[in-house]
Amino acid sequence: MENAPVLITLGPEPVPAAPPCDDGSLGAEVIFLGRVRGVEDGREITGIRYSAYESMALPRLRKIADDLRAEHGAHPVRIHHRLGFVPNGEPSILIAVGGGHSAATFALCAEYLRRIKGDVPVWKHPVFKHGASGDGQTAGPVE
Repeated sequence: MENAPVLITLGPEPVPAAPPCDDGSLGAEVIFLGRVRGVEDGREITGIRYSAYESMALPRLRKIADDLRAEHGAHPVRIHHRLGFVPNGEPSILIAVGGGHSAATFALCAEYLRRIKGDVPVWKHPVFKHGASGDGQTAGPVE
């Protein structure tokens, strides 16, 4: 899988349906969708407005993929983090990873999420149901 596809996007577009990660030769594909919940800090929200330092966020997403591919071998990966307002119930992030075995591929997908949440400058701003907006918090996607 030396030429395994890597597709990384960041923007206001809704999270796309995840295409298959490979040509069917891998044993596992894990697709994670992080969705916006209806409650933030115990208060009802209508959604979350995501913002990012885009000129830094996209290179960091690419570096995460490069690092994990160096550590775990080439594997297909698709990441999309949505920006702008994301209503309750809709996904804010997609991580799709292909691998040889299920346990390792689940762990790899979880590591992508952990690194994205810790290293990518994306912030979430909850929009509370009764009009107030929350302070920006370093985000990641949904916990």
